[in-house]
Amino acid sequence: MRKARDNENRPAPLINVTPLIDVLLVLLIIFMVASPLRHAKFEAKVPSQPDDLTHVLPNPLTLLVTIEADHSLKLNSVGDLGTVEDTARLSAKLSEVFQERKRNHTYRAEMLGRGELPEDLRVEKTVFIRASRSTSYGDVAKVIDGIKGAGARPVGLQLDGLSQ
Repeated sequence: MRKARDNENRPAPLINVTPLIDVLLVLLIIFMVASPLRHAKFEAKVPSQPDDLTHVLPNPLTLLVTIEADHSLKLNSVGDLGTVEDTARLSAKLSEVFQERKRNHTYRAEMLGRGELPEDLRVEKTVFIRASRSTSYGDVAKVIDGIKGAGARPVGLQLDGLSQ
């Protein structure tokens, strides 16, 4: 009987977690300060320009869209393919070129031996965009949208005057 009475008089054990939380917060701060910060930097190595470019011929599969100063668009040397605001003619011309390449089995160099892939993935559909530095980003983005709508991938940007 006496044991039952002693148990009733004892307070229920409570664990005080405040010091434990304090220790955890201190450890968290120590690890946050001590952990090395990674530098988020992307280094690009630009090749040096060769001395003699007279003997270098452009790749015949290269597709270059040029945004002129008057916002007109050219594909390689073919002009009058619409404007920045209306890329429908450019998209139609690129789709026609891609269909012709599919019919002629004109594949990307790294996809020549990949017969297990669908033909649409193997066809060379790389397009580069050339624009002056004064062309706004929004105008270039509109042209990229038109080119992507035609099925081009990847789309590259040509940089002129890297030394500036």
